[in-house]
Amino acid sequence: MKCPFCGDQDSKVVDSRHSEDGQSIRRRRECMGCQRRFTTYEFVETLPIIVVKRDGSRQNFDRNKIFNSMMRAFDKRKVNVGDLDRITTEIEQTIQNTLEREISTDKLGEMVMERLKPLDEVAYIRFASIYHRFQDAGSFMREISKFLEEK
Repeated sequence: MKCPFCGDQDSKVVDSRHSEDGQSIRRRRECMGCQRRFTTYEFVETLPIIVVKRDGSRQNFDRNKIFNSMMRAFDKRKVNVGDLDRITTEIEQTIQNTLEREISTDKLGEMVMERLKPLDEVAYIRFASIYHRFQDAGSFMREISKFLEEK
């Protein structure tokens, strides 16, 4: 690690600590050249994920969109926000682990519904109604029937 003060390439780690969120490691280093100390952070490099929308357009993955869509599904329902954050993180990590750089909104929607189903039935149906773009009561009833059969 190059010293920010003198530019020497040789340093030693004096102290290491995990960050509060567990996503990085904070390291205190001491330069072997000038003996000054500095801090570095180590974290896992993630590659950008592109979401392919139904109309064929592409945009960068935004975990907040997944989180907010689940919050809308839980409107006026009891929910632990930590559960929704955990689900969002799970989905993001699953996508990162596939090593594919593109994912369709259809696949994302399926991943969310799969995780909402055991958490809250009403939120699952609400999310499904938006995701599947129900146009009438019949399509809504078919989804509810399908849900009840799988139970």
